[in-house]
Amino acid sequence: MTELFQIRKKHIRDILKTPHTAALITNEVNIGYFCGFFHSEGYLLVTAENTYLLVDFRYIEAAKRQANDCEVICFQKLSEELMSLLVKNTVQSVHIEQNSLTVARFLFFRDKFREKQIEVISDDQLDIAIGKSRVIKDDSEIKKIQTAQEIAEKAYLEMLNDVKIGVSERILAARLQYLIKRYGAEDISFDLITITGKKTSMPHGVPADDVIREGDFFTCDFGAVYEGYHSDTTRTVAVGSATDEMCKIYDIVLQAQRKALTVVRAGVAASSVDEAARDVITQAGFGAYFGHATGHGVGLNIHEAPTVSSRSREILQSGMIITDEPGIYLPDCFGVRIEDMLLVTDTGYQNFVSLPKELNIL
Repeated sequence: MTELFQIRKKHIRDILKTPHTAALITNEVNIGYFCGFFHSEGYLLVTAENTYLLVDFRYIEAAKRQANDCEVICFQKLSEELMSLLVKNTVQSVHIEQNSLTVARFLFFRDKFREKQIEVISDDQLDIAIGKSRVIKDDSEIKKIQTAQEIAEKAYLEMLNDVKIGVSERILAARLQYLIKRYGAEDISFDLITITGKKTSMPHGVPADDVIREGDFFTCDFGAVYEGYHSDTTRTVAVGSATDEMCKIYDIVLQAQRKALTVVRAGVAASSVDEAARDVITQAGFGAYFGHATGHGVGLNIHEAPTVSSRSREILQSGMIITDEPGIYLPDCFGVRIEDMLLVTDTGYQNFVSLPKELNIL
C-alpha cells in the first residue's frame, strides 16, 4: 500500500524543481488520493524528501490509522506548525492548488509564507500534476469503482419493483438511497434523479411529489460511493406502455449510445466519442434536443477529467474511466438518457454496467 502512494506522489515531486520547493495540498479529495485519509480538515505538505499530514485533535486518531506514507502531525495552530515544517525542510517556495483555494485562504497562506520569505507559486502546475495522476486509475481504484457499480445495480434492480403507477418520485429516490447504503455503499454519488412523465425532459430533474402514471417514462440516474470512489449509471424505462414516438426516440438514443461505444479506445480523441453519438441523434433530426456532453470522467469525484464533449482536447488513455450518456429531451413531453460507465483499454473498453439497455416496459 505504501508503494502505491509513493507512486502517486511522484507526479507531485516531478514539479518540485529543487530540494527547496514543496507542495501544499488542501483539497480533501486530493489529500485522500495521495495519503488515504479523506477529511476536509487535513493539510498535506509534500517536500522533496518528506510528506506531512496535518490535522487537528478531532481527527488525529483516525488519521494515524488511515494515512499512508506520511508523518501525521496534530496541530494546535496551523500556521505555526506549517511554518515550522517549511523551515525544517529549508523550503523556499511552495506550490498551491489554484483550483481549490478560496481567495481568502490564498491570501492567508501568502501572507504567512512571506513572513519567512517563502514564495507562493500559484500557477496551475500543481493542479496539472494532480490531474495527470488522478486521470489514470490503478487496479485498486478500478476495483473500488467496480464494487460501487455492483452495489448500485443491486439496489436499482430491487428499487424497480417499486416503480408502479401512483408511486411518487420522492419515495423512489428515498427507497433507492436506502438500498444503496444497505448494500454497502458509504453514500450516494449525487442527489439521485428519479423522475417521471414530462419531467424526464429535464436532464437533471429533481424528484418531487409527482407520481408515476400509465404510459410514463421513468428516468433513473444513480450511483454509489465505495471507499471514496463513485459509480454513475442512467436507465430509462416505460411504465405500463409506450407510444410509437417514445419507442422511436428511445431507439435513436440507444443507437447513439452504442455508436459511441464503437469508438472508445486508447488513442482516440474524446471529442470523437461525442461526435459519434451526436451524429446519430443529429441525423435523426433531434440534434437540437441533445444539449449536454456525451460523457465525463468518474472517480473520486462524480465529474472529473476527461470531458467527453465536442470541445474536449483530451486523448483517451488506457486506465481512464468515462461515461457514455447521450440523450434526447423533448420539452414538456419526455426525455430519454442511457448511460454506461467504461474503463478505457488499449483495444476498446470494459463496461462496468451489466444492466440491459433495450427498452424495458414495466
